[in-house]
Amino acid sequence: MSPKHVFIALTGASGSMYGLRLAEQLCLNGVQVTFTASCSGTIVCREETGLDLSGDLDKALGRLYAHLEIDDGIRLVHPDDLFCGAASGSSAPDALVVCPCSMGTLARIACGTSGNLIERSADVMLKERRQLLLVPRETPLSDIHLENMLKLSRAGAHIIPAMPAFYGRPETVLDLVDFVVGKILDQLGIENDLYKRWGTE
Repeated sequence: MSPKHVFIALTGASGSMYGLRLAEQLCLNGVQVTFTASCSGTIVCREETGLDLSGDLDKALGRLYAHLEIDDGIRLVHPDDLFCGAASGSSAPDALVVCPCSMGTLARIACGTSGNLIERSADVMLKERRQLLLVPRETPLSDIHLENMLKLSRAGAHIIPAMPAFYGRPETVLDLVDFVVGKILDQLGIENDLYKRWGTE
């Protein structure tokens, strides 16, 4: 069953385009989106895309809608807002996608800390046995990074590294982004044709 409500969190790893494209595609598929960016994620997003998610939430949401060229379907929340429904198992979304996921965020989730809304929401997803998708974007990976990913995978998280394929002969950066976003949508059970599938015309 495809989700009706997905929480997307941008953190401080490079790859903000993945999370933004995912939000756009979910909205176009009629999925309710709650969206946040950590302080580091906000900085990286601005550097990589020119989109400023800082300051007043209503104004930032307006900039987000303009950037995505959509006008509905997203609720923007502060990364420290522990009164958000995503912080509680009684009101949790169907899925949380941390995209991109920094190694720091991944480590804190693996340790079960709840220092902000993103970490607490990830903790909720694991304890409630709901979908937690982590999209790490780092290279090279240390033993600590790999051990944290293994620990989270064993706890029930889906680890979806931002590793685009080239068999579809991508021609643009968006083609590369769409391969990864398509893989995320696949895991969420949402049909998509964002990337060429192996063995198809």
